[in-house]
Amino acid sequence: MDRTTRPLVIIAAFAGSLAIGLLVTLWLLGGLRGATAPAAIGGPFRLTDQTGQTVTEKNLVGRPSIVFFGFTHCPDVCPTALFEMSEVLRAMGPDAGKLNAYFVSVDPERDTSSVMKDYIASFDPHLKGLTGSPDEIARMISAYRVYAKKIPLKDGDYTMDHTALIYLMDKNGNFVRPFDLKRKPEEAAADLKRYL
Repeated sequence: MDRTTRPLVIIAAFAGSLAIGLLVTLWLLGGLRGATAPAAIGGPFRLTDQTGQTVTEKNLVGRPSIVFFGFTHCPDVCPTALFEMSEVLRAMGPDAGKLNAYFVSVDPERDTSSVMKDYIASFDPHLKGLTGSPDEIARMISAYRVYAKKIPLKDGDYTMDHTALIYLMDKNGNFVRPFDLKRKPEEAAADLKRYL
């Protein structure tokens, strides 16, 4: 391969990977089903919050919700997302109480209700941590089309690889779109208030 074709091959490979990533994202969000079909994200679930209260899909009806899937042993992505969610909830002021904000564990082996309670205490009090049995978590992960996989570590421990989207659900519990936290909290809060 000569010097003139090598950059072209690299650019083509990069463009191909971008196209595949876009197609996978569209598929996950239901965008390949046709313009009129809503994304099939969400559905029945039964989990427990950090106080031991049962939370089901019925809790999503009547108020908009933001939902993030992660785990308490997550080194960076999860605490960052929860901090950003907390900043948005703070920016919403009294309207934060008109919204559901859920952190759903993808690691039920370690994330018991008591572990979630200790972990969630570091973030906004409106945020609820949800967990359950492996079967209950698997059911919700499937309904929300979340990717979650246990990754063994060299020391015998493990971490979790998982989808890092914030799901925005409307007052009827229907998926609207991924919610963008990568902006000023006040802008994100104003966006959320449109769904109240």
